[in-house]
Amino acid sequence: MSRLTTVAAVQASFSADLRDNIDKAVSLIGQAADNGAHIILMPELFQGLYFCTHQDEKWFSSAYPAETHPCVVELKKVAKDKGVVLPVSIFEKAGPEYYNSVVMVDDAGEIMGVYRKTHIPDGPGYQEKYYFKPGNTGFKVWKTKFGAIGVGICWDQWFPEAARAMTLKGADFLFYPTAIGSEPYDDTLDTSTIWQRVMQGHAVANAIPVIAANRFGTENANGEDQSFYGCSFIAGQNGEIMQSFGKTDEGVLTQGFDLDAMQKYRAVWGFFRDRRPEMYGDLFPPSSSC
Repeated sequence: MSRLTTVAAVQASFSADLRDNIDKAVSLIGQAADNGAHIILMPELFQGLYFCTHQDEKWFSSAYPAETHPCVVELKKVAKDKGVVLPVSIFEKAGPEYYNSVVMVDDAGEIMGVYRKTHIPDGPGYQEKYYFKPGNTGFKVWKTKFGAIGVGICWDQWFPEAARAMTLKGADFLFYPTAIGSEPYDDTLDTSTIWQRVMQGHAVANAIPVIAANRFGTENANGEDQSFYGCSFIAGQNGEIMQSFGKTDEGVLTQGFDLDAMQKYRAVWGFFRDRRPEMYGDLFPPSSSC
């Protein structure tokens, strides 16, 4: 008998009100679960407005420890009630340190662990290095009832090394919660197409489905508008986009996958049979000495 798993990506707009955003998440996750989804992905930092457009110390007060973060506390209940797995994106406070993190919650409502964003961007509109310490967890893969899950966070999705590392660790699916949109230094630049394309490449090169959930709408967290372009999607292991949203859609995308067929497909292509890690030393040059 085939092992079937249905994944979902949520696309939504968010406000400055934590409670309203949690309520919206609960509603949309419930909709995805009712559509048969087993693993459901919300966008990055859905707890509130995307605050990294500028540097302002007030936003540090919106971080919480992983176990007591309001989003985690509420969605643990939803995961247990609906029997679904939820990668929950949060602004995490860990002692004196702050991270952009995902808390993995299983279908029993239990925390499986935390992944902290590895690659932290720093540019106009996305000044995350002020807020987030680079992640120290390494890339993580969680074995759930519905398959093994690898999760990267937004800027992580541009790096092929991250996708390959998670696949080598046994991931069946790659999930990327995201907050991406306009570029303040160039009003004419729309990266939505290449944003999708780089992840389609990860899907092809690793023979693995990729699920990306982005927010949409115009937000003003620090006195300047920042627009997010949605375009959330689910790509199959051959890179084909199977489900997608436009730039202003709100709702859930769902797609079913046959885990056994996926494993066969990956074996037939032979990427992991023919790779030559002993030849890739140029990827890890020795540190230069002073």
